[in-house]
Amino acid sequence: MSTSLRITAASVEPELFDLPWHIPLKAWPKETIAALPRGISRHIVRFVHLDGRVIAIKEIGEKVAHREYDMLRNLGRIGAPAVAPLAVVTGRIREDGKPLEAALITEHLAYSLPYRALFGQWLKPETANRLIDALSILLVRLHLLGFYWGDVSLSNTLFRRDAGEFAAYLVDAETGELHENLSPGKRAYDIDVARTNIIGELMDLQSGEMLDEDADVVGLGNRLQERYNTLWGELTRVDSFASTERWRVDDRINRLNSLGFDVGELAMSSDSSGSSVSIQPKVVDAGHYNRQIMRLTGMNVEENQARRLLNDIKSYRALGGRGDQDLTVVARDWLVNIFQPAVNAVPVNLRGRLQPAELYHELLEHRWYMSEAAGHDVSMAYSTRSYIESILVHRPDERALLGQVTE
Repeated sequence: MSTSLRITAASVEPELFDLPWHIPLKAWPKETIAALPRGISRHIVRFVHLDGRVIAIKEIGEKVAHREYDMLRNLGRIGAPAVAPLAVVTGRIREDGKPLEAALITEHLAYSLPYRALFGQWLKPETANRLIDALSILLVRLHLLGFYWGDVSLSNTLFRRDAGEFAAYLVDAETGELHENLSPGKRAYDIDVARTNIIGELMDLQSGEMLDEDADVVGLGNRLQERYNTLWGELTRVDSFASTERWRVDDRINRLNSLGFDVGELAMSSDSSGSSVSIQPKVVDAGHYNRQIMRLTGMNVEENQARRLLNDIKSYRALGGRGDQDLTVVARDWLVNIFQPAVNAVPVNLRGRLQPAELYHELLEHRWYMSEAAGHDVSMAYSTRSYIESILVHRPDERALLGQVTE
């Protein structure tokens, strides 16, 4: 290892020095590489084993590597849905003395997949709609935080299952910029770039017979723009109403909560006569249901998963005749007596195939279908056995998907 090697990291990671930095990344030994699905990238990217976990390494110019590292750290500080940066490695030199590019290291986002892996394995064509919806929500969340992406695409995004839907995460911040307030022009440019890139990426899937040739890829590109505009308008528009209709303030807040957003601050004003009131959300934070489940159970899950778990906790309270009890107490009992036994009933070798919250969501779905077919309630124990034997054993392991690499 060359003495010129330099590693910039937020935390001490001495194991990084053991990796073969003197070798070009594309030639690293197989025993070092974790064979996870990779998306399309203009740089060499590899997933690598490091001290019992997996990291992502991207070869890139030194200045760009430091810039992206700093940007991802800043995004992490403000709670943006993005991969977490680990380190930048510079001063790499081959054994023959020739310099190598710097490397940006990020944490691998567990249970996440690039869009091509999702299309190429087991999901239906209508998955495209759900991925576009997830990307539109991600773009809105980033814009609310003042982040201009500059290169929005499915390729620069990772997706996690979220109670039948998907949650999207930014994975490439090379072209990103953080602003105190994002201008309409920059937002419009991001949307236009997203639409163009999505259409091209979906056409590429069609040419590779990974997407139905009859799929309306232009319509899917337009879908992102439509979904974005609808959600942005709901989160930022000004509502005006008669001063006697103050219930509409709570109605607006409840609608935003149903979309998964909390309102931290409202701007309210009235006209000179006092007969009309206007309100506009000033501070809007994503993760409304996530924060509730975190407070009640300590679990950090995706937003739709959190909504599903919260509804199940409330049903548990109602069916148990405990409507007057504090939800915190009921949630603790639910976690011990309902959630954990259901998840633990799955054999250890199969648990890694889905996140625990997603696994529980699918158990509830399976139980509902079985109960509907039977005409009466089916026990969780019985439906869990059925789910394991008829569905879960046939599912790929989404934590790893070893050997299935998508270039």
